[in-house]
Amino acid sequence: MSSKKIVSLLPAATEIVCAIGLEENLVGRSHECDYPESVKRLPVCSEANIPDNLSSGAIDIKVKELLSDALSVYTVKREVIKQLNPDVVITQAQCAVCAVSLAEVEEALEDYLDRQSTIISLQPESLEAIFNNIREVAAVLDVSAKGDLLVEDLRERVDIIRHKLKFMENKPTVACIEWLEPMMVSGNWVPELVSIAGGVPVLAENGKHSPYVNWGDILLQNPDVIIVMPCGFSIERTMKEVDLLLQLPGFTDLKAVMNDRFYIADGNQYFNRPGPRIVDSIEILAEIIHPKQFIFGYEGNGWIRFSL
Repeated sequence: MSSKKIVSLLPAATEIVCAIGLEENLVGRSHECDYPESVKRLPVCSEANIPDNLSSGAIDIKVKELLSDALSVYTVKREVIKQLNPDVVITQAQCAVCAVSLAEVEEALEDYLDRQSTIISLQPESLEAIFNNIREVAAVLDVSAKGDLLVEDLRERVDIIRHKLKFMENKPTVACIEWLEPMMVSGNWVPELVSIAGGVPVLAENGKHSPYVNWGDILLQNPDVIIVMPCGFSIERTMKEVDLLLQLPGFTDLKAVMNDRFYIADGNQYFNRPGPRIVDSIEILAEIIHPKQFIFGYEGNGWIRFSL
């Protein structure tokens, strides 16, 4: 068993550490790490520089202001981390908006800690890369076998879905909306997850960053299924702003809306976290896209059908 003390500044990394049996090694977390529930007892080592309860549009404006002034969206609490004196600090290099970045951690901790900490930076763009990250974290923490075992279990769950859909010819087109104002569709690993779950992703490419889109692009694609999964938003949080979509011209004429295939999913807990629950996200998509084939039990918690 590893004896290394860990500070995780990334919710997905916190979930990885817990899933490989090292929750007791965690000594600090980010302000966003909230799963499993028990990690909330840990000291918080970061904070957001954006006020709570802003609208999607206001958050976007604030983020762009901070980044244009070469300021960070997050602050690393150096003094807290120094007191915790970790062996390993885990962060990410995927997105300056999603979580504390590698550059921020390096700048905050350079020549600051009493000893040299190992910094792990995760930057997944695909499902395979997420699995590799799990193995990487496990290897650095001296529990490689547990990482391999976890990945094997996750792969088996994915294979069950692939096998069941092997001869499925009906593959609906699916638009996954990652931000409401301005509108973005989900990129990175999400198009791949949609494909595994038996859908055809629209307006985004596997492994590419999430693109901004015009509402006209959605109307033109007229997808069979629309899933709203804003980054960092729970279902309840998204419900407060869903009117942004409902009032757009042509919304009620969309195929997905007319066929009652408009859904809201928990982007915060599932799709935006590249950790073990990324496979839960595939199962959620499978339930939504092919409800006659799959019932995993996420409805009502991981996703809801939104009817007008």
